[in-house]
Amino acid sequence: MHEKHLYEYAVIRVVPRVEREEFINIGLMLFCKRQKYLRIQYQIPETKISLFCPDFDVEQLRHNLESFSKICQGKNGGPIAHFELAERFRWITAVKSSSIQTSRPHTGLTSDLDVTFEKLYIELVL
Repeated sequence: MHEKHLYEYAVIRVVPRVEREEFINIGLMLFCKRQKYLRIQYQIPETKISLFCPDFDVEQLRHNLESFSKICQGKNGGPIAHFELAERFRWITAVKSSSIQTSRPHTGLTSDLDVTFEKLYIELVL
């Protein structure tokens, strides 16, 4: 029998107009401490975002998401990228009042982190 791994995940959301509190799910982060696993993936639905806010700065969003990715990878993401995996996950998922937010972290058990990531990404983002 395959060993089950405890993991945490959070959905990455863009909030085009923070004052309205409406959001679009655009990505996912999945973290497993025991397996030293931290994965992030996102897509930017520009058309959908422009329906919420025609003058939203998509290039700034892209830049900020690239920074999140670098932090997760532990390279070229400034001082936060040098934190341990758990600290990087906690920093990104901390509650913020900005145009990029995350859901509260959720937990689960899996024997295959990549398969679980793909399944959650399809269910929650696409």
